[in-house]
Amino acid sequence: MQRFFLNFSYDGSAYHGWQIQPNAISVQEVMTSVLRTLFEKDLDIIAAGRTDSGVHALAMTAHFDTAYPIENPDAMANKLDRMLPADIAVRSLRRVRPGAHARFDAISRTYQYKIILQKDPFLRDYSLRLYYEPDVEAMNKAADRLLEYSDFTSFSKVHTDVKTFICKVTQARWERRGSELIFTIQADRFLRNMVRAIVGSLLEVGKGRIDEEGFCRIIEARDRCRAGTSMPAHALYLTEVKYSDDLYLIG
Repeated sequence: MQRFFLNFSYDGSAYHGWQIQPNAISVQEVMTSVLRTLFEKDLDIIAAGRTDSGVHALAMTAHFDTAYPIENPDAMANKLDRMLPADIAVRSLRRVRPGAHARFDAISRTYQYKIILQKDPFLRDYSLRLYYEPDVEAMNKAADRLLEYSDFTSFSKVHTDVKTFICKVTQARWERRGSELIFTIQADRFLRNMVRAIVGSLLEVGKGRIDEEGFCRIIEARDRCRAGTSMPAHALYLTEVKYSDDLYLIG
């Protein structure tokens, strides 16, 4: 039995998130179906994390085990890519150590939230349209404060099965690119709805409704009701999952 890391991307518009759901189509369901066609009928695939309904991934990683002899991972990646629908694309397939885990061995994860400040028919389904100019400098000062905290209960979905709300945020920054405004955040792990709730609260700072210290008080309250509105899912992207190089095997 060999273990492989599969790196892929997907447009989440048509899916109810990554995880298999009883009455809704998910990315995991589609990928599992294709993998079981090629390999074992009881094969399972485990991803680095669960994206919510409508959220996209530019670089998701998942692992699976198979006894099927994959002599050329690149050729198999191309075969998988052809079998999957147009909104899911395989980037690479790499053999890893037997105990390597796509979720637990991830060093960091990075998300981006994309905003457009003027009408753009080509980005409307993949970015949030704002009808005002937020104070980016103020939002960045508040975003910097995220690195000082570890408990992000205030930005977590209220009914969730996680055992801890502790996360280590290592980057949080807004960047203006022409008419686009992009928020990038990196952490060792994320809570459900965390990025969208943080964006909603930072936009409150950008509107002048709360200041930097008010944003910190939201974090310190450990109360989801104190945070801003959760922003729409269609503008959120998982952009990177990092692993240690020593997980990968050659051949």
